[in-house]
Amino acid sequence: MEGSGILKSSKGKKEDLYHVIHKVPYGDSPYVKAKHAQLVQKDPEAAIVLFWKAINAGDRVDSALKDMAVVMKQLDRTEEAIEAIKSFRFICSKQAQDSLDNVLIDLYKKSGKIEEQIELLKRKLRSIYQGEAFNGKPTKTARSHGKKFQVSVKQETSRLLGNLGWAYMQKTNYMMAEVVYRKAQMVDPDANKACNLGLCLMRQARYDDAYSVLDDILQGRLPGSEDTKSRKRAEELLTELKSRLPQAQFSDLMGLDDDFVKGLEQLMNEWGPVRSKRLPIFEEITPLRNQLAC
Repeated sequence: MEGSGILKSSKGKKEDLYHVIHKVPYGDSPYVKAKHAQLVQKDPEAAIVLFWKAINAGDRVDSALKDMAVVMKQLDRTEEAIEAIKSFRFICSKQAQDSLDNVLIDLYKKSGKIEEQIELLKRKLRSIYQGEAFNGKPTKTARSHGKKFQVSVKQETSRLLGNLGWAYMQKTNYMMAEVVYRKAQMVDPDANKACNLGLCLMRQARYDDAYSVLDDILQGRLPGSEDTKSRKRAEELLTELKSRLPQAQFSDLMGLDDDFVKGLEQLMNEWGPVRSKRLPIFEEITPLRNQLAC
């Protein structure tokens, strides 16, 4: 009898470990089978069929609808996913609506439905300033890559504004995008949104403003500046900015004023013949400065 108990205990531990590793829930319901097909069998088509069964059976409908839409998105069935959320979100709980909105925003973004994306983002922002977000609480629990973390209203506002700014960028409405990005940075600044703001300013040919924003990242003045991805993007944007400007103008932007450049040119001349020894950068600067002087 004692041996039997040990075997059962061992079996139970193995099952627990299985569910932890594969992140699938316990049971034998349609939703559990759908998650098994999605995460263990890696069969998204079968998972969608089973998620539909779960929704029709009323089995964990909130999660089933959201998870099904995510799988559909992965299969490029975005239109179908959008219609599914619109058609069945009314049977989901009030607590699930925010998550469904976020999935819908991603679906609109992927399918190129910019107007719908902007309208939904505005509606979510409106609910925040009307005090309706997070069911009146200052924070909410979010999940990313299987990990839970707390998100404040302030962080959520900045995130939504960032998404709205990007949507306006896709419509080439750069003035509106700039306004939104600057609002986002006022609420909760970070390096990623600063990169987008820098790009927005570049698209308006406001290179000095763009340089200032990108320099804040590279000088570590913004939260997230240490992130490798953000720094790399800022460097790439700065390289693009440099390619759009005459070398003389970029030198001025970097703080290389006329006296400084002339001093370097004089030093180069002292080292040897003008044509053979001067650095390429000064060959480019001189004719451009003469043109500007005229």
